[in-house]
Amino acid sequence: MIAYRLGNSLYLNVTNRCTNSCEFCIRKIADGVGGYNLWLEREPAADEVVDAVGDPTRYDEIVFCGYGEPLVRLDVVKDAGRRLKERGARIRVDTNGQANLFFGRNVVPELEGIVDAISISLNAENAEKYVKLCNPVFGERAYYAILEFAREAVKHIPRVTLTVVDLPEVDLKACEDIARSIGAGFRVRHHIRS
Repeated sequence: MIAYRLGNSLYLNVTNRCTNSCEFCIRKIADGVGGYNLWLEREPAADEVVDAVGDPTRYDEIVFCGYGEPLVRLDVVKDAGRRLKERGARIRVDTNGQANLFFGRNVVPELEGIVDAISISLNAENAEKYVKLCNPVFGERAYYAILEFAREAVKHIPRVTLTVVDLPEVDLKACEDIARSIGAGFRVRHHIRS
């Protein structure tokens, strides 16, 4: 399943790969969301992603967010996103914010003019708690990279939101303060339990 609709948004599933293995990840309890099985047999090419959307103006926004971290497929997100934007789409990316670590360079400027909104999963108020909850392959470096990614995002992307899951061990107020200090919005996501 490449494209799946939730509400009046169309979500694009471009990979199952992720640099985290979050304790609260829905992948640990379900094969998908909204009745859609999101495990990919193979990663789609940009042409397949664009074809799966059809007319993007039928949706409030097109969201790169599936069962993996979409920005590990940066070229596909940029290519498909650019073409969909040319057809009138509003583009959002939901990310764990580790793309700069993954690629070893600042990729955020490459999203400018393509991405209208980006949602970055902060998930904790400090690196130690982040590692415990999200098990990133990059260890504590991941947390600091997320903060830097967010600082870059506010320079290049019109709407930036940091998000956290409403787990009891997470200090939501501290996370909101971090988001505000960066100049980003803040949103709490609800934990889906089995």
